[in-house]
Amino acid sequence: QLQASGGGLVQAGGSLRLSCTVSGRTFSRYGMGWFRQAPGKEREYVAAISYSGGNTFYANAVKGRFAISRDNAKNTLYLQMNSLKPEDTAVYYCAADGRWSMLTMERGGSYDYWGQGTLVTVSS
Repeated sequence: QLQASGGGLVQAGGSLRLSCTVSGRTFSRYGMGWFRQAPGKEREYVAAISYSGGNTFYANAVKGRFAISRDNAKNTLYLQMNSLKPEDTAVYYCAADGRWSMLTMERGGSYDYWGQGTLVTVSS
């Protein structure tokens, strides 16, 4: 199971840190990703991280503002979000892929397991 948390209401320019705790699986065997879905829009890729955490990747919309990381000892994935904008408002989902690769990391359909989502609301 994947359990996302850390969402909330924040003013523009503020910061939040999302967490995703993985249970029942060997966390280090999964590449991980964050996705988001804004009201009335399709789900979109936000960031991804390799199995060991040595490689991180970002969508252009969040590059330089967000940072994805993982702690394999704690079975936890993180998304540090800084300089938040109203357009970052969305439900954020964490996802795990047992066959993760850079070729497929942006495709939601490649991920095997999903968290329940946590709502981030950025006010202007």
